[in-house]
Amino acid sequence: MKKQKACKICKRIYEGDQCPGCESKESTDSFKGRIVVLNPENSEIAQKLNIKKKGNFAIKAR
Repeated sequence: MKKQKACKICKRIYEGDQCPGCESKESTDSFKGRIVVLNPENSEIAQKLNIKKKGNFAIKAR
């Protein structure tokens, strides 16, 4: 199993070389917290964090 990384740009948590959300290669292994967004349109937390897609996101990526 590959180690999960968080994108420094959009904070999406993923495995691999490139972020599937914004296609950035800037990532970090050091992130804190995790939020799973299932319905970004109706989620108050997703709106506050400016998340517009479904998926796993880090609360803080260093």
